[in-house]
Amino acid sequence: MARTLEPLAKKIFKGVLVAELLGVFGAYVLFKKMDTSQDFRQTMSKKFPSVLEVYYKSIEYSGMYGIREQDQEKWLNNKS
Repeated sequence: MARTLEPLAKKIFKGVLVAELLGVFGAYVLFKKMDTSQDFRQTMSKKFPSVLEVYYKSIEYSGMYGIREQDQEKWLNNKS
């Protein structure tokens, strides 16, 4: 019985591994896009504010401060 489950277990493991890798890659692409585009961050602030908050906190945790304030200042100036 154990031998018949081994191929299934390997397929499940490979599927989980591929899903994890896709998730990590997707998170990297999203972070890079937010890191390089202030306009994209503005879109994220409207559609997914919690994701943008995680971005700001990770940037501040790494020691880079002021990005949140720059974004808010630009967005306020664009409204007027």
